[in-house]
Amino acid sequence: MISVSRLLCGAKYYGDSLRYKHDASCQRNGTTTGHGPVVVWNTTRTCNLRCLHCYSNSDDRIFGNELTTAEAKKFIDDLAAFNVPVILFSGGEPLLRPDFFELAGYARSKNIRCTLSTNGTLITPEVAARIKEIGISYVGISLDGIGDNNDRFRGRKGAFNAALSGIRACRSIGQRVGLRFTINRHNFDQMPDIFNLIEAEDIPRVCFYHLVYSGRGSKMLDEDLSHSQTRQAMELIMERTRDYHRRGLNKEILTVDNHADGIYIYLALQKTSPDRAERVKQLLTANGGNRSGIAIGAVDWSGNVYPDQFTRQHVLGNIKEKPFGDIWKNPDHPVLQGLKNRKPLLKGRCARCRWLDMCNGNFRTRAEAVHGDFWAPDPACYLTDEETGTSAS
Repeated sequence: MISVSRLLCGAKYYGDSLRYKHDASCQRNGTTTGHGPVVVWNTTRTCNLRCLHCYSNSDDRIFGNELTTAEAKKFIDDLAAFNVPVILFSGGEPLLRPDFFELAGYARSKNIRCTLSTNGTLITPEVAARIKEIGISYVGISLDGIGDNNDRFRGRKGAFNAALSGIRACRSIGQRVGLRFTINRHNFDQMPDIFNLIEAEDIPRVCFYHLVYSGRGSKMLDEDLSHSQTRQAMELIMERTRDYHRRGLNKEILTVDNHADGIYIYLALQKTSPDRAERVKQLLTANGGNRSGIAIGAVDWSGNVYPDQFTRQHVLGNIKEKPFGDIWKNPDHPVLQGLKNRKPLLKGRCARCRWLDMCNGNFRTRAEAVHGDFWAPDPACYLTDEETGTSAS
């Protein structure tokens, strides 16, 4: 996750303490000695929408083999024992799980920070009040376009208006909330409208996700942006971030799932603000780049553990059989240990890139989806060979 607001404008937000901390207590990629990773927990596969890019292949039906309430609480106990700082409740649609509030409240009682990733369509004023009362620190609501474009992408007429109502319900009671927007060729041209929306609705945060080829998203390889379009998207994101900052509008702007973004910002600042560029280089180096298998992990509805929520083709273990901490520290799993020290394994331009310390090889699942090799170059890296220092001599 790249904080465009922090890198470009120096603005500071809560999540920066996890992204850019760098002191004697820290290991690589922002992890802190004695603490586990941020855990994305896909609590259920059931969802009331059917999004084209869904990495978990969720659908509007009941799936079997989901953790029981007792198993889920045992899992939360294990996370607390492993000093996991944050649980991101995700899905499917986590609000469809009948015991969601019970489990979130239990996690809060264990002093774990809880966040919620939702499509927002089920958040009524009453639900928003319960979310705030239980102590959910942040709600991320997904929109992938404006109006009908969002509804087509998300598989249900009226999804946009329902999600917007959910956002308004959260805003009306002071519940911290933001947008999640996955950029692709179908909604690329609506990015300016998303920026207009967050200003008009006074939404304080937006995360622009790069497409990851996983689940139903693996069928969208041809729907991803070209490298040229990605650069255009980044220019727009940077321009609007600066504009908000100049006008004194407190908007946290982030990009997710492509660490080339940080390098792109750094290279742009080198031309205009060398002192700021040097500070950005320090922040990106402290962050260390992609954190899959290091500072972020994922667990699905049946207890399977993964290096992140998108890398579902590599199962690390199951929490019904071993505590999460034991699975995460397993020295014998080749993918997990490879991710923790991936430099010798990376191939092609990723291995030769001058920015490897600031990117860490970007997203491995995209590489495997396109090249059939987990350690091949990430095809979504849009930096030129000249920018990465990998031009043929």
